[in-house]
Amino acid sequence: MNRIWLLFSQSVTVLLAVYFVVLTLKPAWLGRASGSITVLEAPVNKSTTEPPPLASFRTAAQKASAAVVSINTSKAARRNPNSNDPWFRFFFGDGTEQPQVGLGSGVIVSANGLILTNYHVIEGADEIEVVLNDNRRTRAKLIGSDPETDLALLQIGLDKLPAIVLGQTDKLQVGDPVLAIGNPFGVGQTVTSGIVSALGRSQLGINTFENFIQTDAAINPGNSGGALVDTDGNLQGINTAIYSRSGGNMGIGFAIPISTARQVMESLVKDGRVTRGWIGVEPNNLTPELMQTFGIKTERGVLITGVLNNGPAALAGLRPGDVITAIEGQPVGAVTELLAKVAALPPGKSARFEVLRESRGTSLDIVPGVRPRPRRPAQ
Repeated sequence: MNRIWLLFSQSVTVLLAVYFVVLTLKPAWLGRASGSITVLEAPVNKSTTEPPPLASFRTAAQKASAAVVSINTSKAARRNPNSNDPWFRFFFGDGTEQPQVGLGSGVIVSANGLILTNYHVIEGADEIEVVLNDNRRTRAKLIGSDPETDLALLQIGLDKLPAIVLGQTDKLQVGDPVLAIGNPFGVGQTVTSGIVSALGRSQLGINTFENFIQTDAAINPGNSGGALVDTDGNLQGINTAIYSRSGGNMGIGFAIPISTARQVMESLVKDGRVTRGWIGVEPNNLTPELMQTFGIKTERGVLITGVLNNGPAALAGLRPGDVITAIEGQPVGAVTELLAKVAALPPGKSARFEVLRESRGTSLDIVPGVRPRPRRPAQ
């Protein structure tokens, strides 16, 4: 028995000695590496052309960014009319103001060089320079503008231009993710992400015709005229304004829907201007005070408080105190709706207006005229 135990202990001792020698000199034989750490590693992306993760907006950003441009504007210095007066020059110098420069963004919407941007980006500019994402620079020609929607259309003469794909705004829903692309503060092209916060925003006092997409994607000065795109990289809106107390982004930005921008663009290309219907009235939203003053029983409609003499509405018999409730069978419940529906009417073609007058309903056939262009402020 003692011999068996002695043989067993010697065998174990020899095996342990061999194990420690192999572990020290040849650890790979035991399937272990000296000083190794076991970690979980992400798989290596063997090709940059592989699709990005589902949560990434890389593809949309790459698709749309090439068509977004920076716009630099300059306005020549103005000379004061009193600059020839010696006493004026003595106290104030030669009276020449410094040249004014501006910065914004734009979107290439066609391969022949058409660019959509905001009217306020190029307003009053003497020179407009466009800088492409590939760093090419060129002068731009103003095709036309529409101050009432704050849109303008430019054209450049370069070749091999990347044009963005226009989206379907009617498919956009609150909560959909969107990207804002532009040149904020002149730092260079920037992409920010957010969601659609609201649709159909109006009565903001920004434009005459308002139907904004609201988003929390960061929009800052310099982003004006840039692109608001969906996750497919398709253009859904033209970034135009922000709500801010500091001048920077506070998560409330507004974009003009591409459906509106497309109508304006087509009109500018065809006629050089946007032609809208006009009937010559002063409308007001119904309020409890106005309803009591005019003895109005309905809560839906637009009160007419003024009618232009010899205007289309006056010639058709519309009077102050009348309430327009529908146009061509479509209900009207606010001033913004009235403006939009009248503007969409073709000038010279009669349209049926449903009117409430002294609690009695009636119909009037009004032939819209051409909406006058807004007057530009004196420079």
